[in-house]
Amino acid sequence: MRAGDRVYAALREEIVAGRLRPGAELSEVEQAERWGVSRTPVREALSRLRADGLAVVGRGRTLTVSDIQPVDVVRLFELREALETQAARLAARRCRPEVFAALAEQLAAVVPPEPGDEADPHGDHYYGLVATLDAAVDDATDSPYLRSALAALRPHVARARRLASDNPARLRAAAAEHRLIAEAIADRDESLAVHATAVHLRLALANVLTSLEAAR
Repeated sequence: MRAGDRVYAALREEIVAGRLRPGAELSEVEQAERWGVSRTPVREALSRLRADGLAVVGRGRTLTVSDIQPVDVVRLFELREALETQAARLAARRCRPEVFAALAEQLAAVVPPEPGDEADPHGDHYYGLVATLDAAVDDATDSPYLRSALAALRPHVARARRLASDNPARLRAAAAEHRLIAEAIADRDESLAVHATAVHLRLALANVLTSLEAAR
């Protein structure tokens, strides 16, 4: 992997996972020392993060991790609902049912992370399974245009999801909602897949907005 790609992937993952918080500075010099590369690949990585909307120009023209305001989340979920409900519809129409039946079983068994969980402090297993479901839906749509549009949203969606990480009850409910979506797609029930996705997104939005308000 090229140095620029490696630094971009690492920083992107830290921002999405919440380990680099909104407002954190992304200095070229500091990041070059941190990752053991020259400033050129760091500059390339930071430029890509800015294009993704994950970094913005701060004071002194130093890039910082972008903030997430309530209005940004609302706009994100408006687009997300339009795209993801259509993705669920197409997935139910075109999928391999056994893929989603297996995912539904895994989601039924998964235990979302609790605060202070030493075994899985960042919820990597749970969030990894959610990402697997997202990828399976994207693939099942058999629509490169829709996949491309969803791919642009994924980092911002993941950041918004992490805002709910301190709410175990919401995470347990979300796991059940994801399972229902997987079951509906496996059953090729387009109407239920769309409805379950829309309900999940609206509940997720309400929870993220509550989390943002509590953090103020």
